[in-house]
Amino acid sequence: MYSGGASSAYVAYQMVQAHGKENSILFFTNTLWEDEDNYRFMYEVSDYIGVEITERVDGRTPEEVFYDYRFLGNSRLAKCSEELKVQQTIVFLEELRDVHNLEPILYFGIGPHETHRSDNLKEFYSHRPLEPIETRFPMIETFREDIDVKSIIEDEWGIKLPRMYELGFSHANCGGRCVRGGFQHYAQLYNVWPERYALQEEMEENFRKDFEKNVSILKKDGGPYTLREYRERMDREGVEKFLKVPDETVPCVCSFS
Repeated sequence: MYSGGASSAYVAYQMVQAHGKENSILFFTNTLWEDEDNYRFMYEVSDYIGVEITERVDGRTPEEVFYDYRFLGNSRLAKCSEELKVQQTIVFLEELRDVHNLEPILYFGIGPHETHRSDNLKEFYSHRPLEPIETRFPMIETFREDIDVKSIIEDEWGIKLPRMYELGFSHANCGGRCVRGGFQHYAQLYNVWPERYALQEEMEENFRKDFEKNVSILKKDGGPYTLREYRERMDREGVEKFLKVPDETVPCVCSFS
């Protein structure tokens, strides 16, 4: 489950060492919104490991999914992830079984501090496919000591990490446009890439107008809080103030698949 993150890359390397290139697949589901430097990183790691990337693309962007379902993704529910990531994964896994007579085992780059997410993924892949699929989490189950995977990748492998790490993003979903990013994430996006923030704001405003719905990506006090409102507040009070407030929301399954 090749997401383009550092832990995902390290787990992929370890998987290939343990099971061989011929038994390994780097599986990537592309939302078409990813930051271009994520692709650079993924292909450099793929070359280093010696296994080509197997990519599946729905063909729609998250915005197109929102319009198809007349539902704007937000910090609580992201239909884009289900359609562009999860559904593509399930179809591919069933193809491995039905067409190639292979039984897949899924490896995820989830660390010890995220065991609740590993539990959720175990539960999901036990019930969503036609038959249960085994999931493994080497960063939790195999490597007992803390591993500085970022240093290993840069210093030992000689591969520069995706730029979104050094730019201060907690995750690199959809090039910073992840609808589950939260307030701090969107403050970071506005601070680093105001043009991408503007794209999200424009999408949100168009959706609200086209469907005549009072909806938004961010939520405040149990109700909608638009990116326009948030930007105007950051402009008044200074974006630095909002870069220091931890988000309560967490990245969706896109971070790990």
